[in-house]
Amino acid sequence: MMAPQVVSSPFLKPFFLKTPLSVASSRRQRRHTLPASEFRNLTPQDAISVFEIEREAFISVSGECPLTLDEVLSFLGQCPELSMGWFEEGQLVAFIIGSGWDKEKLEREAMTTHVPDSPTVHILVLSVHRHCRQQGKGSILLWRYLQYLHCLPGLRRALLVCEEFLVPFYQKAGFKEKGPSAITVAALSFTEMEYQLGGLAYARRNSGC
Repeated sequence: MMAPQVVSSPFLKPFFLKTPLSVASSRRQRRHTLPASEFRNLTPQDAISVFEIEREAFISVSGECPLTLDEVLSFLGQCPELSMGWFEEGQLVAFIIGSGWDKEKLEREAMTTHVPDSPTVHILVLSVHRHCRQQGKGSILLWRYLQYLHCLPGLRRALLVCEEFLVPFYQKAGFKEKGPSAITVAALSFTEMEYQLGGLAYARRNSGC
């Protein structure tokens, strides 16, 4: 069985900030050897860092994580090409995990299932490290992730579910409301959002994809 390939894309190349953020002061000693800021696909080796950020972000809000550690490991093993992490000086500061889905709308099964070779990406979770919030990192990461998805052949759209207060955030990124989601977590209800990936051949030709 062949291991999943991590996709090369211009949207995953390192870029450099004028004022790089150091989440941990101990990282400063290695600043000369690590990119100030780097976007790349996640791997199972990143799972613990992913889960720690996710747990801190969601437990205080909803009482549970969207993904367990085992599910994070599963998705990063099956479809690493549908993930993206933002690293600053080697430290994970924000991430997105996606999976394949093959139905018109998301169902509860989509939270634990990856459907290979499907035209739809289900964005399972987007999370930012607590020390890096309120800095626009979520918006930047989502934009780069969507541009990256445009480079992957065969994809037509991205779906996600979010709480009502997050609908404007995703609308600013180009998502459209599809209505109430069938997915619920405890007492929380969600809105399903859709982003169309098709029809951007010109953008692909001019992005280096």
